[in-house]
Amino acid sequence: MKQKSAIAIVFSLCLALGFAYQTVQAGLFDLGDLTDAAKKIKRASGKVSVEEEIRIGDSVCAQLLGAAPLVKQDSLQQYVNSVGMWVAQQTPRKELPWEFGVIDSENINAFATPGGRVLVTRGLFMALESEAELAGVLGHEISHVVMKHHLNALKKNARLDLLGDALQIAAKDKGVGDQERLDALLNAGTQLYARGLDRSDEYEADRLGVVLAARAGYDPFALLNVLATLDSINPASPKLALLTKTHPSFGDRIEQLDLAIDGRLDKYAMQSHLVERLFKIKQQMTP
Repeated sequence: MKQKSAIAIVFSLCLALGFAYQTVQAGLFDLGDLTDAAKKIKRASGKVSVEEEIRIGDSVCAQLLGAAPLVKQDSLQQYVNSVGMWVAQQTPRKELPWEFGVIDSENINAFATPGGRVLVTRGLFMALESEAELAGVLGHEISHVVMKHHLNALKKNARLDLLGDALQIAAKDKGVGDQERLDALLNAGTQLYARGLDRSDEYEADRLGVVLAARAGYDPFALLNVLATLDSINPASPKLALLTKTHPSFGDRIEQLDLAIDGRLDKYAMQSHLVERLFKIKQQMTP
């Protein structure tokens, strides 16, 4: 009863802070039969089914993994998946095929793709000091998926005509011109992840991330610790280049998150950190 009560309190706090999640809507329109320009514009503002969202995310994730493969360490991948899955279960999108991984890159960053794929770089993982910090980072990325930030960004930029083309291409043998359209889709995805989301999306993911961490039993202030750690690194470091390009400054994120929390989560500050478990995994990692 005590655990259920705590979860209910934190969820009420989520609503009080204005962090209400969007409900999942399964779109019914057919991406494949809209051909002329007017219909494509209409399609770009329409809904995408969960299945289509997952297929889009799979394509983007494959592209990211093409740039940097997963770290070849089963214990690390299992550990990050266990933490990520638990945090994801605190959301209303439990049905997504959530998968988490650490990619072999010394850069400091994390990525989420539509449909529930979340990737953290080796560089960021090694900068973390507790499992609560990992939960905060994953909570931020999970929130991007729950709120469909990347999917909405593609729609906002009228790219769903390309997504429709790609889904058709994936379902049949490639013909003349298909590779060009698929390349255009991949280029659109690359541009989105290179450019980054709107600042408001990042601030929202920070706010939702601390709520998810708290609901999962972790200290919600751990994400602030991560931001403070990253803020202490030389901003000219090449390891931070993409992260600083695609996100608001760490100082701004800390300020915005402080304003949003405003003492409301103080009673949860003593929740789990699990420093030893994360440290043990880091010790097992090869240089």
